[in-house]
Amino acid sequence: MPGKSKGKIILAVGLPGSGKSTYFARRGIQPLSTDALRLWLLDDETDQSHAAYIFGTLRNLLKIRLKLGRRVTYLDATNLGPVERRPFFRIAKHYGYDVEAIFFDVPFEICCRRNRTRPHPVPQHAMERMAKKLIPPAAEEGFSRIRVVKTSGLRSAGQSKLL
Repeated sequence: MPGKSKGKIILAVGLPGSGKSTYFARRGIQPLSTDALRLWLLDDETDQSHAAYIFGTLRNLLKIRLKLGRRVTYLDATNLGPVERRPFFRIAKHYGYDVEAIFFDVPFEICCRRNRTRPHPVPQHAMERMAKKLIPPAAEEGFSRIRVVKTSGLRSAGQSKLL
């Protein structure tokens, strides 16, 4: 029988403009964020180059938090599919943590509209490419809990529903 979990890693899953960062900010949550890492390391939060450095740094920061015994760590990245999420499950297993997801189930058109109002929008072709890769999180991947956040398209944080 597996030991008791030391805590949880909570992955945000959703397209740019789906409300991930706003959701965390409105709740006073400081997640590990790929956008913040891009800003810190590349001087531009929209710079999609050097993904290996960005995600390697994200994973290293996560490992440090887990070594320090932090009970809950949020990750703010698109985490579009099982392949992108798999490294976090390996890390969680190694350190004895559960993995949860918050899935931002927001229509593509709303994400695109929100994205266009950003100071540095993600290019439309990139939005389309990401939308094709988006696979909602599933319990079969190993998530201990999946929360779904839906939005009406208004500036609200949307409704949260547990699965």
